This record gives sequence, structure tokens and C-alpha cells, in this order.
Amino acid sequence: MRMRSKTAIITGAATGLKGEIRGIGGATAWAFVREGATVYLADINDELGERTAAQIRETGGSAHYVHLDVTDEALWQNTIDFIVKAEGALDVLVNNAGTGRDYDGDYSDPDGPQNAEEALKVEFTTVEGLDRQLGVHVRGAMLGMKYAIPEMRKRGGGSIINVSSIHGIVGVDTITSYSTAKAGMRHMSKTVAIQYASENIRVNSVHPGYTKTPAALPLFTDPELYADRTSQIPMGRYAESEEIANSILFLASDESSYITGAELVIDGGHNAQ
Repeated sequence: MRMRSKTAIITGAATGLKGEIRGIGGATAWAFVREGATVYLADINDELGERTAAQIRETGGSAHYVHLDVTDEALWQNTIDFIVKAEGALDVLVNNAGTGRDYDGDYSDPDGPQNAEEALKVEFTTVEGLDRQLGVHVRGAMLGMKYAIPEMRKRGGGSIINVSSIHGIVGVDTITSYSTAKAGMRHMSKTVAIQYASENIRVNSVHPGYTKTPAALPLFTDPELYADRTSQIPMGRYAESEEIANSILFLASDESSYITGAELVIDGGHNAQ
């Protein structure tokens, strides 16, 4: 088993119920447990996170839920301390927590955005929306690494996977603040990878394309939107969350022991065009 004796924390991991569309974090939790890991699911959705962890335990897996707002430094420190006290070590960190759209208004103002796509352009981006995206994706990932790395050092190494996006690599005509935050996450991963490579602490980023997750529900349940998006993908479909999880599993395992500072694009060929 590729993750035997490893302890992992995965943020944004509450959406992992059996029989439902899973988020990337929830799917990753199941993948890790199947390979023998002890997994801590971290999220702010306590009810869903507890249910997911309970379902994993019912199958014989070792899973626990912890409440964690990834923008809160004190909570990060307490959470890592709690895990290490309970398990004796921390081997893997997956920074997967995300946040939704930035525009909270409607589309009735003639001087404002006229639809959801237009609302994400820079002229309608708010400072609050930008701060929210940077807070979860960049600040959250940084804090996770800040407190996980000293514990990984005690183990003689570890693996950190930061879940970015293809929109952190290539520009798009919308989602200004989201793509900016995901790009920051990508470059921070490379920087931290260089800083700790000599200590066998590996840091990599994954960059999913369009993926079937609860957060992306409108993008694959609306036939017109789905047809538009899949027409841009050479493989002609969205990824399943389990396909992203399997790539994260590889980077978390010792099979990727010589990989650090890399970015793994998982997008059905979208970014190759």
C-alpha cells in the first residue's frame, strides 16, 4: 500500500460522501485511505466533513474530521499540533481549500456586469473579492506549509501538494481574482520546493482543468455550458474528481520521491493547444 504508515491532512475535504459527486479533497481522502494512510479531513463545513469521515471509517479506513478556516493562523497551528500529538507525525499536506465567486450583486444595474461571466472581469472585481481569493488560496496554503514543514523535518521529509488550476498557468478572459490567486499558489509552490529540497520535503502543484465537483455543478449540468466547455477539451469531457485525486496520490507517495517544484497539469489536453 503506497501510503501505509503515513499521516495526511487535506483541506477542503468535506465533500466526499459515497454515492454523491465528490470534491477533489473528498476524493483524495478516499484515495489516501485506500492506500493505507491516516487522513485528517479539514474544512469549515462541519456537518458534511463529519459525515464523510464517518463513512470512511465505516469501510475500515482511518479518517478524522477537523474544523479549519485556512485563513486563520492560530487554527492552523493548533490543528497541526493536534494531529502530531494524536499520530506522532505528519507526512503529507494537501492544500485544496477553495472559495467561490467574488461578485455578490445582481445584474440589474446598467453600469454593472450584465451576467456571471462579465462579473468576473477586472473592472467589476472588488478588493474584498480579491482578498478572499488570495486569503484562501495563497495565505491558506502558505500557513499550512509554515506549520507542516517543521513537523515533516522531524520525519526526515514529507510531501506537500498545492491544488492550483490550469487558470493559474494560462490567462482567461474572466475569473480575474481566482486565476491571480491560483497563479500565486503555483509560484509559491516552486519557491518553497527550492527552499526545502535539501531536507527531502517535496512541494508540487497540480493544475486541474474542468472537473466534475459540487462547486462546478452549473458547468456540467447546464447542457449549453457543458457543450461549450467540452468543445475546448481535446478529450471531449470533464475530469472526474477521482482522476485528480489519483494524481495527488502519486505526488504524496514515495513513487514520486524525485519530483519537487513540478506542476502537474490534469486537463484532458486543454492546455496543450
